[in-house]
Amino acid sequence: MLTITQNIIIPDHEINLTAIRAQGAGGQNVNKVSSAIHLRFDIKNASLPEHIKQRLLASSDTRITKQGCIVIKAQQWRTQEKNRQDALNRLQQLILTHTKVKKIRRITKPKKSAIKKRLENKNHRSKTKSLRNKMFDN
Repeated sequence: MLTITQNIIIPDHEINLTAIRAQGAGGQNVNKVSSAIHLRFDIKNASLPEHIKQRLLASSDTRITKQGCIVIKAQQWRTQEKNRQDALNRLQQLILTHTKVKKIRRITKPKKSAIKKRLENKNHRSKTKSLRNKMFDN
């Protein structure tokens, strides 16, 4: 079972983990040992709350396919167990980021007093600088 939050728990049977051979340069074991993990998680058939499913499916994340399946490939570590844990952690973080509701930004204007104060300050600085120029014109 993968715990996302206190209320959201994903059962193990919904997560498909497959061991595959890792890519890239390797040593003696690269062609013999399947240490990389390929994780597949079907969003549409998952036991997630509906609003989280909709957010995940609407996301533009490249790890989410058009069919609504999350695909994560973990091959950073040498052992299969560390790669399995890494893939599960990445899935957990991906779902966790879509559980939080983004705060709606409201457009605001500066107050009239703030605008007046800024313009007065600009005018004061302008007068100060113009006085400096007149001193050197002699």
